[in-house]
Amino acid sequence: MSEATLRARLRTVRASYPPAFWVLFWGLLINSAGSSMVWPFLTIFIRQRLEVSLTTVTLLFSLNSFAGLIALSFVGPAVDRFGRRFAMITGLIAGGLILVTMSLATTLPLWVAVMAAQGVFSPFYRVGSDAMIADMIEPGRRAGAYALLRMINNLGIAVGPAIGGFVAGVSYTLAFYIAAAASLLFVSMILFKVPETLPTETETVRRGGGYGPVLRDRSFLAFCGVFVLVTIPAAILMVLLAVYAKENFGVVEQQYGFIMATNATLVVLLQYRVTRTSQRYSNWRVLALGALFYAVGAGSVALGQGFWAFWLSMVILTFGELLLAPTGSAMAADLAPVDMRGRYMGLYGLTWGISFGLGPVIAGALNDNLAPVAMWVFAGAAGLVAAAGFALLGRRVARRSAAQR
Repeated sequence: MSEATLRARLRTVRASYPPAFWVLFWGLLINSAGSSMVWPFLTIFIRQRLEVSLTTVTLLFSLNSFAGLIALSFVGPAVDRFGRRFAMITGLIAGGLILVTMSLATTLPLWVAVMAAQGVFSPFYRVGSDAMIADMIEPGRRAGAYALLRMINNLGIAVGPAIGGFVAGVSYTLAFYIAAAASLLFVSMILFKVPETLPTETETVRRGGGYGPVLRDRSFLAFCGVFVLVTIPAAILMVLLAVYAKENFGVVEQQYGFIMATNATLVVLLQYRVTRTSQRYSNWRVLALGALFYAVGAGSVALGQGFWAFWLSMVILTFGELLLAPTGSAMAADLAPVDMRGRYMGLYGLTWGISFGLGPVIAGALNDNLAPVAMWVFAGAAGLVAAAGFALLGRRVARRSAAQR
């Protein structure tokens, strides 16, 4: 491809989305680069600081996830009532303050409080931004928009762990402070450059402030249920691979940082292209194929015995991520009525919270009570069942559409 052709394509993509979208695009790069200096190494940091079992560490992450689940009961309605910017700014400010507190926490009770607080505030930005993208982008371009945001988010994740591994080797405290500063910088960008997109009363049909109408949408609930299952392999790998690789095979933080960077780099290089290609096929088939990649990627860790084996497992799982993440977000946004986007995207966000709450703690218990390799067998099995679930849902939808025709 010539330089002129590349520039023309970039100009076309830029013109396809509004200016506020690009502010979120670049702000997300800053925030993800900062936060990913900390989160990939948090299991190691907590385990070293508190000297507790892996089950205890994973229970802290489960507490974090379940606090997020509780928060989503009011975050979705709040996003639909008070606006997207309110939620995004609240989540980012609270997240920055919590990162600073983490750097100072030295006791288990304090870590319980901090992880719970982080769980409560983490959905604010995610639900607000997902709803804002659905507001500002028409349905035919939403998958591409979510793919672009995932691409830039993962560019930050590619940079963050590679730097964070070295920074953490010198001072974990410095890594926490850099991550907090990145969150606050993103807040300033939203305050001055991103307008509110909450639809006006004349654009919507109000159906109450709760989740009742969403919970009566059986097709959406089935979609979310299978997404809970498919996210478990990714949750286990993202939370536990660092400590598993270090304690069993001597893979240190600096090496693991490059495993995470590989995941992010592949998303940056391939996400937009893969999404444009996958849009030619049924969403259900794309989701089923992505689930198979998740199953093989996480399950293959059971066979690995060193850096390169774990690196390959991450590569395989990343291809599943390329298929699953933007397709799932676009499907959730397309299924949501205009006045309920916050609640629909909030319930969709629950799938990630439940998976990250259940998956790692089950895997941690298998590690402590059975064998370390057992948690990867469990992860692979969850991915296979999810692939079957997406395939069955796709067939059901196809039969229903044929009957209606």
